[in-house]
Amino acid sequence: MISRKRSIKKRSSRVRSKIKKSANLRLSAFRSSKHIYVQVIDDRQGKTILSTSSHDKSFKEKGIKPKEVAFKVGEKLGELIKEKKIKDAFAFDRGGYLYHGRIKELAMGIRSKGVKF
Repeated sequence: MISRKRSIKKRSSRVRSKIKKSANLRLSAFRSSKHIYVQVIDDRQGKTILSTSSHDKSFKEKGIKPKEVAFKVGEKLGELIKEKKIKDAFAFDRGGYLYHGRIKELAMGIRSKGVKF
């Protein structure tokens, strides 16, 4: 029987192998049980260009559901991308997480600001 961690690692390596073949900037997402983090990474230079997470004080309101926080984090990253005027193509690296729930809301938040990936 395959453990949960092994399944995540297997999906992660499959997703990353496809992303590495493209020369796009990478939108890397990580979620823990309480927070969600997202970064824009340039793999050619090996540097993180932008990052944001739910640790920001603006997301500390009580009564907000985790999906709503993920959407707002995505919107904030979309705004930061627009401010920096990054027009490169992006590839969404969801890690080993399935594309639903908070990860899907994060992607929808980024797309709501006009960023295409």
